[in-house]
Amino acid sequence: MIKKFEVEKDFHNTRFDRWFKNKVLDIPQGLIEKIIRKNQAKVNGKKTKSSYRVQEKDIIEIFNIEKVKKTEKNLITQYIPTNTERDRYDDFVIENNENFIVINKPAGIAVQSGTKSFKNVVDTLRKTKYFEDSKPFIVHRLDKETSGILIVAKTREYAQLFTSLFRIRKIHKTYLAVVYGDVSKEIKVLEDNLVLYEKERKIVQKAISYIKVLKNSFEYSLLELRPITGRKHQLRKQLYNIGNSIIGDDKYYVKKSENFIKSKNLMLHAYEIKFMINNVKYNFKANFNKEFQDFLIKKKLNIF
Repeated sequence: MIKKFEVEKDFHNTRFDRWFKNKVLDIPQGLIEKIIRKNQAKVNGKKTKSSYRVQEKDIIEIFNIEKVKKTEKNLITQYIPTNTERDRYDDFVIENNENFIVINKPAGIAVQSGTKSFKNVVDTLRKTKYFEDSKPFIVHRLDKETSGILIVAKTREYAQLFTSLFRIRKIHKTYLAVVYGDVSKEIKVLEDNLVLYEKERKIVQKAISYIKVLKNSFEYSLLELRPITGRKHQLRKQLYNIGNSIIGDDKYYVKKSENFIKSKNLMLHAYEIKFMINNVKYNFKANFNKEFQDFLIKKKLNIF
């Protein structure tokens, strides 16, 4: 059975996976990816990918939708937080208004559910007092291992607005990272052609980030990072490329040395975010977690 949809104006330029969750089924990201891999979703008669931005009047065909629904019914698609987990989010909230919420995401928690992550921010927020009359809309992501600022929209209108602002680079993010090695203060910009593989297809993406050494020792450096582009694992890959892996990164790391430190958390923190909406300037900052702060003090890298 094939079900056809025509993309409405309200969803113009929305990622395919987000459109799917809103208009077809609110299922885990992993299941959407599986549907795409099996060629059970087409846009204008052609294969698509989750990151494709649907356009108004696109014709989307979903194959075997009843089978997908049956599979979905047999799965627990939402994480149900405990009362303690739900109440903890009061401590994470930086800003809360009728249009969006800004939180300080803890390290080790995925933003949304997937094939490797069940416990997640979205499903927990959904059960809090902050979303009693609305649903959470993800407008950007942080890696599971990364802590710090995360914006979640409360309306579709603001979700689309934030998505547009990110796309035209009108939202400015600053990260702090502790890396191995004495990074040269001469390095101001990181420019790379990062390689990504989708199935058997090789994709090369240009990545640009500004870098500033805030403090360093012979063994470690505290960096301020401002990504201009938004590639997957961009900062982690770029720092690995210059031989200065982030502490706690077990995916992109240079050969273990004498100063190797076993850390349960990735020492990468989304520290600050700036943007403007309707001529109002917003600037939010997120405090470090205790492990991050303790490490800075112990290694005499603390400047805050």
